[in-house]
Amino acid sequence: MVAAPKAGRIVVIGGSAAGLAVAEEVRRRGFTGDVVLIDKEPGLPYDRPPLSKQLLAGEWDVERLLLRPSEQWDALGITHMPATAALQVNAEASTVRLSDGTELAYDALVIATGAAAVHPPSLGAGLRGVQVLRDLPDALRLREALGHGGRLLVVGAGFVGAEAAAVARGMGVPVTMVDPLPLPMVNVLGEEVAVMLDSRHRAAGVDLRCGRGVAKVVAQDDRAVGVELDDGAEVEAATILVAVGARPAVSWLAGSGVPLGDRDRDGVEGVLCDAGGRATDKIWAVGDVAAWMDNGTGRHVRSEHRLAATEQGRAVGAALMGAEPAASTLPYFWSDQYDLKLQSYGSTGRHMAFTVVEGSLEEGRFVGVYGHRAPEGHPRHVDGVLGNGKARALRTWRQAVLDRAPWPVTDPTAKVSTAEATAL
Repeated sequence: MVAAPKAGRIVVIGGSAAGLAVAEEVRRRGFTGDVVLIDKEPGLPYDRPPLSKQLLAGEWDVERLLLRPSEQWDALGITHMPATAALQVNAEASTVRLSDGTELAYDALVIATGAAAVHPPSLGAGLRGVQVLRDLPDALRLREALGHGGRLLVVGAGFVGAEAAAVARGMGVPVTMVDPLPLPMVNVLGEEVAVMLDSRHRAAGVDLRCGRGVAKVVAQDDRAVGVELDDGAEVEAATILVAVGARPAVSWLAGSGVPLGDRDRDGVEGVLCDAGGRATDKIWAVGDVAAWMDNGTGRHVRSEHRLAATEQGRAVGAALMGAEPAASTLPYFWSDQYDLKLQSYGSTGRHMAFTVVEGSLEEGRFVGVYGHRAPEGHPRHVDGVLGNGKARALRTWRQAVLDRAPWPVTDPTAKVSTAEATAL
């Protein structure tokens, strides 16, 4: 392992949760050299998950999003360069060229540029009234648009789209949500849970058009006024939110000497790293932009979870100081939609087996577990858990995921399943 010296310069590109975690960890472990955090966004680094939840709903102000309040920055001893983009890395010379014209040398470089929202030209990119939701200005612009009324058309029923639709309905805004898949969030949560979400959105008044795509965006002058769907239906809208996914922000690294994944060749995009986040002797990557090697499967994997971003940052910070990182915990996400606060640990997905072990989906208070299917078609272990409204049971099943507990055999007349009894 090549570690940074105790003195020298560590440069972190990206004011993300992962990037800040690297900077804080090396300082905590006694690094006395320069730590430079370069961020293309103005202002202090902030948390992104609440953008489509509390901030969009007007429940939080911008200050509450900050990863660290302004008064803590002096104590960190970090040189923060906001509103400055990294334009090019020269891995051979160990330098990075910045948008202000400077060229910065480094002893260790950490890439934490995250992911950028996908906005195809066919979905109205460049038209007024059409936007994505990835950063703070996006969220503030959408919040303002929702305050003016008129129909919101959401293209994409994944995390961002479904959460934004729920917030808009809470504000009394009429919403149409379009997705080519048959159910909202079905790829992430599987059909059983997606059916429940479909019912919740429809009950809240969302005009849900699943199994449909957008054929074209209808515009007057340079402003979008609606869309035509692939079944010929027309939907008028005052605002169109394009929420069709994100891709790792690596275009600026072309020709840099940093190893980049290709979806067709490697099955994954992003900065290709070993199992500890190292891409080259002096370059590391963390967060959504990073594809870390999974030694168990021999494949590079990106972990697009908020908790994983912080853990990767701490792990790389420890490695840069020559220390062993702490053991990682489970991937975690949450999603607020109406009265639901869905929380998940471990792996979930449409391709996995799923069963409810506590409560019921119909009632909305439940815990369900996911398992990767073995060759004979049945899962052997609990690989993930999802729940709402049952915090104690969710904690129990989170431990079952950590323990790789046997797949549960549930008895409808019993109070707990065999796997939960084992965990208890």
